[in-house]
Amino acid sequence: MKLTSGKSVFLLLFGVWSWFIWVTLVINVAQDPRAFVAGSATAFFYVHLILAIISVVFGTIIGVFGVRGLLAARRPAEVAHPG
Repeated sequence: MKLTSGKSVFLLLFGVWSWFIWVTLVINVAQDPRAFVAGSATAFFYVHLILAIISVVFGTIIGVFGVRGLLAARRPAEVAHPG
């Protein structure tokens, strides 16, 4: 399957956006007073960290699909040879 350039760019931007949003969220959650009590991380922090890790992994995979789609769109079309 070959993605169009527009769809590939969308997937790549989605991957970049996921990294930006989730890393920013973890930084903000870490600064929240509910994140740590007496120097130990709380369930609040761990839940958000796990959500962020999962989302960044999926965002990375989706971004890789976008990069691969853009690279495939730049390659010349293959000509099928009979038999």
